[in-house]
Amino acid sequence: MTIKEAQEQVDQWIKTYGVRYFNELTNMAILTEEVGELARIMARRYGEQSFKEGENQDPAEEMADILWVLICLANQTGVDLTKALEASFDKKTNRDKDRHKNNTKLQ
Repeated sequence: MTIKEAQEQVDQWIKTYGVRYFNELTNMAILTEEVGELARIMARRYGEQSFKEGENQDPAEEMADILWVLICLANQTGVDLTKALEASFDKKTNRDKDRHKNNTKLQ
């Protein structure tokens, strides 16, 4: 699935099952909540914390939830995520093409 197709499918799902999009501020709060859920999993899996009994341990589920809400926000605000990602690649390539190679901390 392309990013454009994902944006179209989320929009169709919202129109078919979701009644309407939550407002942008609500979706921003939901996005923050989902990032926190991913952070909890990462802290327990790769950090010093341990999982609680019955706690979700699947980062894929939380990453998908983050992507879903991000796509909702993009659709609501008229952002073409394909174009935005392409622009981000260009920006990072122009800005960082040598920076990381020359970073002694990464050697």
